[in-house]
Amino acid sequence: MSKQPLFFEPVFKERIWGGVELESFGYELPSNQTGECWAFAAHSNGQSIVKNGEHKGVTLGELWENQRQLFGNIEGDRFPLLTKILDAAQDLSVQVHPDDEYGLKHEGDLGKTECWYIIDCVEGAEIIYGHTAKSREELAAMIHDGKWEELLTRVPVKPGDFYFVPSGTIHAIGAGIVILETQQNSDTTYRVYDYDRKDKEGNLRELHIEQSIAVTTVPAAKPETKPVFNTSGDMKITTFVKSDYFTVHKWELAGSAKWNQDLSFQLVSVIEGTGSLIFSGEKYQFKKGDHFMLPSGMGEFELDGVAEMIVSHL
Repeated sequence: MSKQPLFFEPVFKERIWGGVELESFGYELPSNQTGECWAFAAHSNGQSIVKNGEHKGVTLGELWENQRQLFGNIEGDRFPLLTKILDAAQDLSVQVHPDDEYGLKHEGDLGKTECWYIIDCVEGAEIIYGHTAKSREELAAMIHDGKWEELLTRVPVKPGDFYFVPSGTIHAIGAGIVILETQQNSDTTYRVYDYDRKDKEGNLRELHIEQSIAVTTVPAAKPETKPVFNTSGDMKITTFVKSDYFTVHKWELAGSAKWNQDLSFQLVSVIEGTGSLIFSGEKYQFKKGDHFMLPSGMGEFELDGVAEMIVSHL
């Protein structure tokens, strides 16, 4: 069975807050309100497709079902991760995700812990990350009274910033930000507040106030992630987070580096530059906007070029 790197065709999602910034990754967008590129997706709402090798044309979900050895034969009824690039041309709704227990009980879907790498943003861009309520009663009162400026914690961001967003965290991506999001493979979101925006039909978008109050962590947790730095040849490796759900690194390549793929799998998204991966005598070219998986048992390979990549694994 082939152990070569597998390149994936992403899935694009139109969003009320989307734009055209994803064109900078070399993508042809379905509309000028394209909010999300689902790079590695094996969900009922979207499946990315293999572009090369013997599995060409197969979805990530089918690969997970039928070729589990490519993932180190790890157990589970669904592929565990979902990787997206988001273009927030406008503010996203303020939202919160449940944990697994609540999500499975009430939605039949997993909860969602996620994390964000800020690829690019406009000057003065902000995210909403946490809240000020000291008790659930206070949280409920401030939400029902619409005291958003007092309740929501705003944080200025810049390119290269990283944020870990566990389930139960009230959060929102602000306008003018392009991020890479690594998350649990779930699509369960509760909207707390949406700036009284209307959809194409002129209706206010649905809110999930009671669920949001139930699942929000109170008082707000502020998870501190301290990056860890390493090098391999001409590659600088930054490890941003190691959580129960995923580990996320940034690889900054400036020359060549040898690497050993000894994990169940690794997901690699190229966010800048170009290069090549040399494995078993074959050379695989990659560029900004490419997404490839390094399967289990691949072993040693070499990277060559000048590029930045966000890499995730279990």
